Amino acid sequence: MLSLLRLKVFVVVIAVCFFCLNTNVSANPIVRIDGSSTVYPIIEAVAEDFQIAKRGSVRVTVGISGTGGGFKKFCRGELDIVNASRAITELEMQVCKKTGVQYIEMPIAFDALTVAINPRNNWSETMKIDELKQIWEPGAQGEINNWRQINSDWPDKKIKLYGAGADSGTFEYFTEAIVGRAKSSRGDFTASEDDNVLVQGVASDKYALGFFGFAYYIENKNKIKAVAIDSGSGGVIPSAETVENGSYQPLSRPVFIYVNAQSTGKSEVQDFVKFFMENAAELVAEVKYFPLSPKIYDNNLMNMKKKKVGTVFSGESEVGVNIEEVMKHNARM
Repeated sequence: MLSLLRLKVFVVVIAVCFFCLNTNVSANPIVRIDGSSTVYPIIEAVAEDFQIAKRGSVRVTVGISGTGGGFKKFCRGELDIVNASRAITELEMQVCKKTGVQYIEMPIAFDALTVAINPRNNWSETMKIDELKQIWEPGAQGEINNWRQINSDWPDKKIKLYGAGADSGTFEYFTEAIVGRAKSSRGDFTASEDDNVLVQGVASDKYALGFFGFAYYIENKNKIKAVAIDSGSGGVIPSAETVENGSYQPLSRPVFIYVNAQSTGKSEVQDFVKFFMENAAELVAEVKYFPLSPKIYDNNLMNMKKKKVGTVFSGESEVGVNIEEVMKHNARM
């Protein structure tokens, strides 16, 4: 997926790599990033362009440990930046406080968390929130295994489920939005921190159902089909328009980076964040996510400059937030 998205810079990247091989790479400063697989396409795009702009003088490493896995590393002081597909949790705040890690919270984009089916599925192209809840809630394990159990008009065939792993912010957000409680889910589904694995699972089975970030859907829309989500007013397909007008609910959500406040003392981290925020609208849209307003990106830079640490969120998954209103709240650690 990512190689297709970034094909236009491939030749330049090769040139930069050649440059790096002929210089003392080990002496170059490194920006260390890890976390959400959902946010990864955005950060990978920024990292590539930033390294090109720096002509190989700064390295950026980007891992995919999931939001929860990334925060574990971040709160141990191992990362400069963690990617997150949901806001920091109360427990993560406490861990970071114990280890003395302070952070600057930066919303970077909106994602339309996408429920996907196989293209040959012609019966569940629209699904109600309650139908999804019946499938995914903990009590469904061992009880709800068949499409017809959800709707008598649907086929008498076993549902094969695919979803984000337990360390994923996507898993937390989806369960909060659909089931009503974060991490409350049946456990008998194929789970992965790699969204490409989930895409391939849905693409290969007529009776599959899965969920993942919008970018992975849109890049593979010839292989899979998005479900229209009916939250009470009819089915709504994820798109730029439905995210912007607020109709794609409850699965439209902000995604973030958290910057280690101590790391902002390093010029390479400051430069990376500055490059990111100044080019965010273009790069976010390029990898098929939805940019925030310029005001938010400017505010992120101001928060870094002032070292405004903490979070304006509650410590739990919040569904249907107005990001600009939330950012006016007082931050807390």
